[in-house]
Amino acid sequence: MKSRTIVVGDIHGCYDELMELTEKVNLGDRDRVVSVGDLITKGPKNKEVLEVFMTDPRFSTVIGNHDLQLRRKWYGEDVDLKPAQREAHKELKGEKDHYASFLNRLPFWIDLGSHLVVHAGLRPNVELYSQTTGDLTRLRTLGPDRESEEGTPWYHVYYGDKTVLFGHWPAPEPRRGKKAIGLDTGCVYGYNLTAYIIETEEFVTVKAKRAYDES
Repeated sequence: MKSRTIVVGDIHGCYDELMELTEKVNLGDRDRVVSVGDLITKGPKNKEVLEVFMTDPRFSTVIGNHDLQLRRKWYGEDVDLKPAQREAHKELKGEKDHYASFLNRLPFWIDLGSHLVVHAGLRPNVELYSQTTGDLTRLRTLGPDRESEEGTPWYHVYYGDKTVLFGHWPAPEPRRGKKAIGLDTGCVYGYNLTAYIIETEEFVTVKAKRAYDES
């Protein structure tokens, strides 16, 4: 079997669903799994998800906004954690140096050749190295508030050379632009965990066991 690149939407501690998804795609030794970030917070098994990405060389990820917030906290920045982030901090703080070191090594994007993986989005007509941390980890629309759901979604007007695979903005089905695909289908909220196989252009989903976060 040829190697495949399998890009997975926001996991948020949904370890059981991640394992079910790897079984459903029949993950092979030569395959690669790339996450769009937000490995942790909100879901029940943050430690287990982190350990998979830290120990299995087939797995890699960009950093998401929730991952980044905990990294900042663990490196001593004065940040206000949201309730779900505080719960993850409580769960992981006994080994926070171990996990902080891993999160500190995560990139803001992964270049897959024909595709680019980021957590949230890219501002159109802005060079990749000029994108801000806020845009890469929190962008939704192009209005004055990047996190607002009102305004023009960035992926509707993005026409870059590479197709962007992103998460951050949950929806019942993958979001689609001409050159962008959103893979956060709200697993932690009781919907689905979705993967996109680049080589076959195939979507694969598994249903969440339950809603872990109802905020």
